Amino acid sequence: MNLPARTDVLISGAGPAGLAAAIALAEAGIDFVLLDRQAEGANTSRACVIHARTLEVLAELGVTERLKELGVVVPTFTVRDGATVLARVPFGGLPTAYPYTLMVPQDRTEAVLLQRLREAGGDVHRPYEVTAVAGDDTGVTVTTTGGTVRAKYVIGADGMHSTVRDQAGIGFTGASYGESFVLADVRMSWPLDREEVSLHLSPEGVTVVAPLPGADDRYRLVATVASAVEKPGIEDIQSIVDNRGPEGARSRVTEVLWSSRFRVHHRVADRYRAGRILLAGDAAHVHSPAGGQGMNTGIQDAVVLGRLLARVVAGSPDTLLDTYEQTRRPVATGVVAFTDRMTRLATLRPRPARLLRNTVMKLAFGLPPVRSKMAYQLAELAAR
Repeated sequence: MNLPARTDVLISGAGPAGLAAAIALAEAGIDFVLLDRQAEGANTSRACVIHARTLEVLAELGVTERLKELGVVVPTFTVRDGATVLARVPFGGLPTAYPYTLMVPQDRTEAVLLQRLREAGGDVHRPYEVTAVAGDDTGVTVTTTGGTVRAKYVIGADGMHSTVRDQAGIGFTGASYGESFVLADVRMSWPLDREEVSLHLSPEGVTVVAPLPGADDRYRLVATVASAVEKPGIEDIQSIVDNRGPEGARSRVTEVLWSSRFRVHHRVADRYRAGRILLAGDAAHVHSPAGGQGMNTGIQDAVVLGRLLARVVAGSPDTLLDTYEQTRRPVATGVVAFTDRMTRLATLRPRPARLLRNTVMKLAFGLPPVRSKMAYQLAELAAR
């Protein structure tokens, strides 16, 4: 697809956040250009958790029921240390039409969003990479590997290493965790119920195991390790589940369907807006995968921003866009703080500290209000 010379809104990045923003604009009849540097289909499963608030937002875009057909409904979150269950958090009592977590690999989520975008008359321009962004009082000139586009507004949804954010001169404050994270989709025998996502604490690091759609032996595993190989294999994953899984229950990894190694940061953009340039998704915030909230927060950002931009392009005051940062940045800072606490508590190494943590958690999560509060926070319902 050739790039037009002008548009109302240019979106850089066609991940879940960029696609969601584009759908919101398309439904409002706003002209936009959605760019991505990847060829179509060059994505991977990556994020796979969709929480209740995101399902509510995606229902407004007409895609939640489609995703449910492709996913696994998981109604419970547990925290374990070996054979001990420290917390069991059910989602069933949440005040929402979607009282559960939905497990869907990100590539399928993106495929559903892309299909919906095309139904709304939009599409993605590929492969075009943004190389320069220059804004002024009347618009933004965006230089790409395939030409230059003049837009009234630009959304940077181009990930943690956002060119749009860098070109806009917006800082990205935070730090990185010392450990590596292993991310893998595997086939394995697993002793726990497929109706739960389990977070396992151990001196070696935190591990999350969640069921994936398809065969009953498909699972997503996320784990911190001191230093991971680039593409973890069966032996690497087997070692993790042997050392950190439920005690006395043998789990056997039979196939690694996909795996990766990555570093995790906890950062939030200093601003979400620089004139006519705005940020969404990982370009605005990144954090630990504990709780599975990254993609969720990004999709919610994008729909809010897309609808605000639609109103401004249609004639509402430009100052309306200031409400985007006012409402969404506090959500991101809260998620970053929450997932950071979870990660640091999960990776305590001194035995006395672990024993104290476990005792406090068991006592606290024995109380229904504490369980309800955790379920509400994980589901991101406070972001309504």
